[in-house]
Amino acid sequence: MAQLFGPIPSRRLGQSLGIDPVPSKTCNWNCIYCQLGRSTPMTNQRQLFYPVADLTREVQQWLLSHPQTPLDWITLVGSGETTLYAGVGSLITALQSITEIPIAVITNGSLLYLPEVRQELLVADTVMPSFDAGNPALYRKINRPHPDITFDRLKQGLLSFRQSYRGKLWVEVMMIKGMNDTEEALRELALHLNEIDPDEIHLLQPTRPPAEPWVQPSDEEGLLRASAILGEKARVIHPAFGSFDLTAYTTPAEAILAIITRHPMKETELLDTLRDISPETLQATLDKLKENRQVQVIDRFGTRFWTASSARYLD
Repeated sequence: MAQLFGPIPSRRLGQSLGIDPVPSKTCNWNCIYCQLGRSTPMTNQRQLFYPVADLTREVQQWLLSHPQTPLDWITLVGSGETTLYAGVGSLITALQSITEIPIAVITNGSLLYLPEVRQELLVADTVMPSFDAGNPALYRKINRPHPDITFDRLKQGLLSFRQSYRGKLWVEVMMIKGMNDTEEALRELALHLNEIDPDEIHLLQPTRPPAEPWVQPSDEEGLLRASAILGEKARVIHPAFGSFDLTAYTTPAEAILAIITRHPMKETELLDTLRDISPETLQATLDKLKENRQVQVIDRFGTRFWTASSARYLD
């Protein structure tokens, strides 16, 4: 189950089984808010990192062994940029041949300017690209893209995809205090989003450890301003609460690493998730993971988070 994680609770997708088709941290952006730390180095080269058949088999085995587990979505979400996986279209098609559970793809949208990537994502039930800034300068400040991924390419890719895509297009905007939540920034953003015409606009906040420690989530005033300016399609997506399904993992250590490698967790959240493990076993497991330098504890926003040691953050 190396590339599967969860199911995890989601405000938008209910109970979602995640598939991570790229190695950490394989990305063509180096976002200041990324919960998985810095992209070092960045890459814009698509590759078939894992055989499609292997990923499909993992999902099929999970479905067969968890027939009673409620599952609302299967979500392709990479430890980096999902569409850098060259088999993304074939994987979606293969999954649809073994299950009727809808398929979502979380992506930064940067490669939608490529016709082949647009074609591959047409078969997904929901595509959730990012669009955080309304001008090239702010785009470079927030998303810090690979030189090949310009603001114009990002926007044109989304426009072209919107014209042919018949599924649900939900555009994500990561709201950062003092950067893209000002009136000027939001009005610029609104002009572009009106052209793209997504089905929904999801306003998110960087509530987990961001790559850069100075990044702060937009406050209530900023979120209200964004909702007003971006219009009726915009809605604030608050962090989900609920249990993480860890039954697919054979050991507590495997369960912890599978989740926090892709989804850093508050210490309180982690302890609650693992409440069925005896306190002695849990403490021994956490101590061993720290001793082996497989995990790290990051303080952000006055809260302790557990994340994989491979994630790179500034102190």
